[in-house]
Amino acid sequence: MHPLALIPAVLLALAHPAAAACDPPVAVRFAAGASSAELAGGIPRGSLDCFTVTARSGQHLAVSQRPAAGPSNIVMQIYKPGWKITRTDDGPEIAAHALPGAGEGEDAKSWYGRLPASGTYLLVIGTTRGGGEYKVKVEIH
Repeated sequence: MHPLALIPAVLLALAHPAAAACDPPVAVRFAAGASSAELAGGIPRGSLDCFTVTARSGQHLAVSQRPAAGPSNIVMQIYKPGWKITRTDDGPEIAAHALPGAGEGEDAKSWYGRLPASGTYLLVIGTTRGGGEYKVKVEIH
């Protein structure tokens, strides 16, 4: 394969870095018998990482950041089942209803509460400024 044949694919990937991280979201996997899982990664400025968590109505969900060196600019949103992600030129657009205190612009650092419905929840991790590294613990009880 000629190296120039790869240029269109590379340019397309660079044009939509945020959309690639959320389309599709990655399912949180719990080890057999475990009720928690850890997520870790890095987010470039303006990008998002998206994960799904499947749970039942009445279960309790806890999402918390693990200790990091220095102040963290990592924030999260958690959306109820029925969410939809649409790819746009500006990155992913999420149409959904957030859990109380975990919506866009609320800059949640953690969340704990009883889940109102059974289904697949969407966890979106982003930053308030610049990029950042995250370690997030997800627990279902």
